[in-house]
Amino acid sequence: MTARRILRLTGNDTEDFLQGLITNDIKRASEGLLYAAILTPQGKFLADFFVTQDGDGFLMDISETLADGLIKRLTMYKLRADVQIADSGLSLQRGTGPAPDGGLTDPRHPDMGWRAYTHAAARDDGTDWDAIRITHCIPETNIELTPDSYILENQFEALNGVDFRKGCYVGQEVTARMKHKTELRKGLRRVALEGSAPVGTDITANGKTIGALFTQAGGYGLAYLRFDRVQDEMQAGDAIVRPL
Repeated sequence: MTARRILRLTGNDTEDFLQGLITNDIKRASEGLLYAAILTPQGKFLADFFVTQDGDGFLMDISETLADGLIKRLTMYKLRADVQIADSGLSLQRGTGPAPDGGLTDPRHPDMGWRAYTHAAARDDGTDWDAIRITHCIPETNIELTPDSYILENQFEALNGVDFRKGCYVGQEVTARMKHKTELRKGLRRVALEGSAPVGTDITANGKTIGALFTQAGGYGLAYLRFDRVQDEMQAGDAIVRPL
């Protein structure tokens, strides 16, 4: 299971502070688990995470690899706002099937199961998360989601990770323009595979690069593709790639 850090954000200004930064409506965090991201002013991906209300504050569930950078970014933005950011001391429990007491449904898709935050050691139930992610075209931090990513090209709208009615946030203008004024020409898609290739291998056809291949499981994968160049049969290293 990918290592996660669970942060706790507290202080009188925390809700308003997060509302002006994240891609989703923080007011919905009182209803369960919220999936969201923080973007650069140019609309590119910085970090994705889950948020839920926890008493008078919020818990934020983020990849360990992004946690320090996110804390630095939040600290830069908060200025004199009454917001405190600290490690919660909690760990992630994760699984499918009936959720335990305190378990919260993963908002990206019901098949992604539940997440719970406790003082016990981090664990999951052995689910093949990659296979589920591929089935539902769900990107993962540091694999499909990178600093070059735009969230709408990575299915955030379908995964309940962006709210177009909540008002302004950092990167909102670019995201809204991609939603309302342009047709996406590139993005994440499921593909069928014969063979396999290292994550990040270029996908080519007729001597042209079409995209890159990422997570793979059971003869299927996730690929970032340029739609106008997609062919019925493409190549990624030694693997044959076909669009679905």
